[in-house]
Amino acid sequence: MRYLVRARVKPGCERELLAAIEDGSLGRGSVAGGEYLRNMQSARSCEDGTARWIEVCYCATPLEEERPYWEAFFELEKVQDAHARHRCHDETGREPWACGDCDCTERLEAVVETWGEPFMDVLRRVVEDRTTPGG
Repeated sequence: MRYLVRARVKPGCERELLAAIEDGSLGRGSVAGGEYLRNMQSARSCEDGTARWIEVCYCATPLEEERPYWEAFFELEKVQDAHARHRCHDETGREPWACGDCDCTERLEAVVETWGEPFMDVLRRVVEDRTTPGG
């Protein structure tokens, strides 16, 4: 299944999150592999201060396996289905593991790309501002 995630970086975790993304350690040890890094590259930073992205997850409970990795850096505010469950080939059993290559959220992803700014640009700016004297 695919989920639209809305989360807020925990105060003071910006530098550690950026380092984990840049060195590739975000999500290390998770079965989700590079999904975390892909999520951060596609995430958008919205005007309300939240980050939003679409995430693939095969757990029976949304983000069950991923949640501890995300919660190290984020307050997860909302995790919702990104499309109708009855049309999800993985969810219905029609095609197991279909979500990895599925285009079911293509239109939603195009819309999300128009929201705010790229999350990574904003995260880098926040970290840089906090390391610059007077910032």
